[in-house]
Parts: sequence; structure tokens; C-alpha cells
Amino acid sequence: MVYFTGFADEAGSDLDTQIAATKALGWEFIESRNIEGKNIHDISDEAFDIVVGKLQDSGVKINCFGSAIANWGKSVADPFEITLEEMNRAIPRMQRLDCKLVRIMSYKVIGNAATDDQMEEERFKRLREMLAIFTDAGITPVHENCMNYGGMGWQYTLKMVENVPGLKLVYDTGNPIFTPDYIKGEPYNMQSAWEFYKNVKEHIAYIHIKDGVWDKENSKSIFTFPGKGDGDVVKIVNDLVTSGYYGGFSMEPHMAVVFHDDKVQSESEIRFNNYVEYGKRFMKIVEDAK
Repeated sequence: MVYFTGFADEAGSDLDTQIAATKALGWEFIESRNIEGKNIHDISDEAFDIVVGKLQDSGVKINCFGSAIANWGKSVADPFEITLEEMNRAIPRMQRLDCKLVRIMSYKVIGNAATDDQMEEERFKRLREMLAIFTDAGITPVHENCMNYGGMGWQYTLKMVENVPGLKLVYDTGNPIFTPDYIKGEPYNMQSAWEFYKNVKEHIAYIHIKDGVWDKENSKSIFTFPGKGDGDVVKIVNDLVTSGYYGGFSMEPHMAVVFHDDKVQSESEIRFNNYVEYGKRFMKIVEDAK
């Protein structure tokens, strides 16, 4: 049995809007990332108390913390205490919300990924400690293939998992679209979402749904509705569902331009409606999976 969730901060910055979008889809979960522009593990204690109350009143739950822990903005050369402090803020809040999943990463890529030393052993050492701390707290950390060491290619992810036994993955279908395939050398083409997925499948515990195409001429990503880009979303979902996948599908639309009715809409309406439309389209993909 799968369930649906998503980064509802893409529907709106405030929690009330995030809850409303979740309910509009008939869902009960949010993957919480930012509330009023701040990550859920960074907001004040007073603000977090308000979050807890609103969630309890609404019946909506947080299934995963979309944390900034060891993400693409953090360097493995920085003191490990920075990571530990973020974890120490996140864990009691997750326990209070009975949230069992946390998205983590493996620090940003150093310089020229193809030639520079990526400090692998230091990354692996830190990830092993992070895994142990979260596991002891009853929480499962899942590593995302984003702009970090593990996201440089499926070979890097497998090396990471080999050196961090027990580490599980959250696989993002859209990230390979705009990430160079460093293994295959220059001139770098972007990664294949399907190739990455099939090589790391056995370690996947959770899925982020994103789709789009790479605009090579302008060196930028153009994000699309699920199944309309190069993220192999339909193919991956079909494979997961027919393989008996039991876990969450989390929406992360990232769509800057949205096509709706011709009526005038405010920016807030566009964000809200796009998120809901995205969720509806994705549920249909799962419904049709075979």
C-alpha cells in the first residue's frame, strides 16, 4: 500500500495553506520543509508549538522532515558540529510529531567533481554517525540523490551505501535530468533517471516525484507535470508498483510556469492550484500503473 505526500511549501509558504492543499487532494501527509521560509528544524520553539497545534487540529501529519542536514549548501570541510546541531534540533521535534523519516544528503560537491578530491572517507564517516544517531532515536534517515556526493551518479550512491551499511535512499526522479553524468566523462551529458533508479532500486525506501527536461542551449531545467518530462516517472512508477513497493510518493513540482484556465490568478493561487493539479495527475499515474 502506497501513500501520497509532498513538499506542500510549494503550494504556499504558510502552514494553513499547506494544510489546505493537502486536504484538497484528500491526503493526510506533508513532507515538511519550509514554513514561512524557514526549515522546520530551524523555526523557533514558539513557532513550532503553533505548528503542532495546527496539525493536531487539522488531522494532517508530517510523514517526513525535508531537512537541510548535510545538503548541497553544506561543505564536508566544515565542522561536523554544524550537522550535529541540526540533528539535535530536528530529532525532538520529529519525536513530538511521531515522524519517522528524515531526508538527508552527503554534502555539496567539491570544485570540479571529475578531478577534485571529494573527501569520501570523511563523508562516509559522518554518514555512519548520522545513521546511528537517527536510528537510535527511532528515525530512518533517507539520502536524496540531489546536488551532493551521492547525487553525482548511481556509482557514487552505491559506493556510499557500501560504506554506510544500512543507509536507505529517497530517490528523486527529476534530479538526474539536470545533473551531469561524471562517470562517463566529458563532454558531460545529463544522467538517465531510469538508469540511476534501476541500479539503486534495492536501497530505495521513499520516492520524490519531480519531472522536467534539460534545456541544453540555455543550461537550465524546465520542470513539467509528472510524466511529461525526461524523468521516466511513468516507467519508474510502473516498476515500483508492480514490484510491490510499499512506501510514500512525495510531490516536489518545482514548476515556475503553470498553465491553467484563462482567468486571472494571483501568484498564491497559481502556486496552490499547480500543487493540487500536480498531485491529481500523479495519483492518476499510480492508478494506471501496470
